[in-house]
Amino acid sequence: MSAAEPRIVGVVVTHKRRELLAESLKVLAGQTRPLDHLVVVDNADEADVRELVEGAGIPCTYLGSQHNLGGAGGFALGMLYALSLGADWVWLADDDGRPDGPDVLATLLDCATRHGLAEVSPVVCDIDEPDRLAFPLRRGLEWRRLRSELGEEDLLPGIASLFNGALFSAAAIDAVGVPDLRLFVRGDEVELHRRLVRSGLPFGTCLQTAYVHPNGADEFKPILGGRMHTQYPDNETKRFFTYRNRGYLMAQPGMRKLLPQEYARFGWYFLVSQRDPAGFREWMRLRKLGRQERFTRP
Repeated sequence: MSAAEPRIVGVVVTHKRRELLAESLKVLAGQTRPLDHLVVVDNADEADVRELVEGAGIPCTYLGSQHNLGGAGGFALGMLYALSLGADWVWLADDDGRPDGPDVLATLLDCATRHGLAEVSPVVCDIDEPDRLAFPLRRGLEWRRLRSELGEEDLLPGIASLFNGALFSAAAIDAVGVPDLRLFVRGDEVELHRRLVRSGLPFGTCLQTAYVHPNGADEFKPILGGRMHTQYPDNETKRFFTYRNRGYLMAQPGMRKLLPQEYARFGWYFLVSQRDPAGFREWMRLRKLGRQERFTRP
């Protein structure tokens, strides 16, 4: 690496997904623009995961945590450790997804350089059906579910998925901080996105490269003929963290203007679409916990 080349450190957070992590590590280690170092935070602190990481074929640091930090705390620890290693850029990855090929990092870095971005993300696609988006993406007044609907532009500014293949400059992390440990899982990415928007730093999604991830679109339920969506995770634990953390998020600067839309969407979903007053009361209870910053885990 020449003196002019940036130092790029990857960060992966994992928890009891050794086989999936192995697939992710293969692609991360095979990038045409090689990572200078990889940090893996293991929230289960498993010996066989340490062995896997240490045999990844690139310079690695394994951080086994005997306390489950969740996705938020895991990425916070990994990002801070990456900065301590002298990272100029930090590349985030998950254990159940992976870059869509060997050129993803090189493409992201080139896009960030050409557009002067502080952060750039790939398109996040369904790992089983790569043209389908893993999460619906809103462009203007319409929701897009297919990658082919996003157009042929190089960059989608001001919108980014921040944990699945996101490339952060060190300066961006200095300015916006790291994920909030209290959120544990669910909403931590949205909260970091909120800070990134308010920082005024330029960021966006590079439409010319992708990161593949299990499809999460089923959680987003269409209402009002598909003009709006609301989120209903498939189990009680996910709903707890999703709704409680959204209660906190919607009380933060930059998000409060969305409160009328939040009540309208969830009220319509529970009371009109599902005819579930008990579900609506539980949603109200959980969002109140978040608004009051009651972050104990269930």
